Amino acid sequence: MLEIEGLTKRFGDKVAVDDVTLSFPPGQMVAVIGRSGAGKSTLLRLVNRLADPDAGDIRWDGSSVLRLKGRALRDWRRNAAMIFQQFHLAPRLDVLTNVLLGALHEAPPHAAMFKAFPRPLRARAILELDALDMADAALQRAGTLSGGQQQRVAIARAMMQSPKLVLADEPIASLDVENAERVMAELARINREFGITVIVNLHTLETARRWCTRVIGMAAGKVVFDGPVAGLDDAALDRIYRAGRPHAVMSERAPAAA
Repeated sequence: MLEIEGLTKRFGDKVAVDDVTLSFPPGQMVAVIGRSGAGKSTLLRLVNRLADPDAGDIRWDGSSVLRLKGRALRDWRRNAAMIFQQFHLAPRLDVLTNVLLGALHEAPPHAAMFKAFPRPLRARAILELDALDMADAALQRAGTLSGGQQQRVAIARAMMQSPKLVLADEPIASLDVENAERVMAELARINREFGITVIVNLHTLETARRWCTRVIGMAAGKVVFDGPVAGLDDAALDRIYRAGRPHAVMSERAPAAA
């Protein structure tokens, strides 16, 4: 179980995350919504320990994540797999190698340098790609793929980490509608089939309503709504988006990938 208590993060005079307290029972599919700058991305980066808070605590199964160092911290980052908006693949490497990089913790030290991953890991990577309909592209350079394909490869890489938690930071923001739909379907499948808690930052309200059972709304670094999708009434939307016309920022249409 993931627990966040009194979490605060400042960047100079700006408070990006402001005294946030949340808990996530195992197996939830959670959307975090809000305007740009609401603190959504910073919150996920804090959970993964890509950044450290100025105050508060993060606990997993009762143990503080903030006390972890060295190998224990690397293990936590593996368990709390991050999926980013910009994919973070190695474009010159083939798809299979990119996916195998998610399993470096199980591979010999020289594996990445010489692409000498053990056969069982290579088989697992192919299976992860196959589950995402990407096995046919295993030997293709990652940089030649479309945005939607690259995001699916990034999901396969995350699953090679054998995560206990998936943190997806705006995973569909740079995708067209069709690819955004496919990526959300895959995240929902991972949540449903493996019981992995998925926390996904989203701009689009309709995406949150369709795919998630719980929604956390943030505004100016604070949590201003936390509840089931059905609870997103006009008053809640006004608190989240701070505007009289919230639908101006909640369009289902995402910008097409460049």
